[in-house]
Amino acid sequence: MKTRLQQWKIAGSVAVVTGLLAIGGCTSTQMGGMGMGSMSGGAMTVTLSGSNEVPPVTTSAKGTGTITIKDDHTVSGSVSVTGMTPTAAHIHEGAPGANGPVIVPMTKSGDNMFVFPATAKLTDAQYASFKAGNTYVNVHSATNPGGEIRAQLK
Repeated sequence: MKTRLQQWKIAGSVAVVTGLLAIGGCTSTQMGGMGMGSMSGGAMTVTLSGSNEVPPVTTSAKGTGTITIKDDHTVSGSVSVTGMTPTAAHIHEGAPGANGPVIVPMTKSGDNMFVFPATAKLTDAQYASFKAGNTYVNVHSATNPGGEIRAQLK
């Protein structure tokens, strides 16, 4: 049976560890960073839809993903889709409302999932475009080879 002092020490240790975990789990967005899932070296949650394509695509397809672009310009993450048969996925350089060239291709890792290769990295100019909000991720299909669903990276 533990004494009150031992119980207090255990409870205090748990409180300290819990507090440290809570602080360590905070991101710059949660602490008043740049918002919109955009933070230096942090992960972005993206929601892809046909209405974001240029021109807009009428589709029931949807996509979600998490993309991380770090300060060293490395890119990681994945995108999954539903309601379509995807053929390819990429990050493109292009402002909202505009199309642009592929800058980071993704690899298909399942019927409806794409991931970035371990070597994915932006150039300095591409990273500047990302920071300015001028990059997007989209997923292509045979029905919409120019892109069926899209999300701007912010």
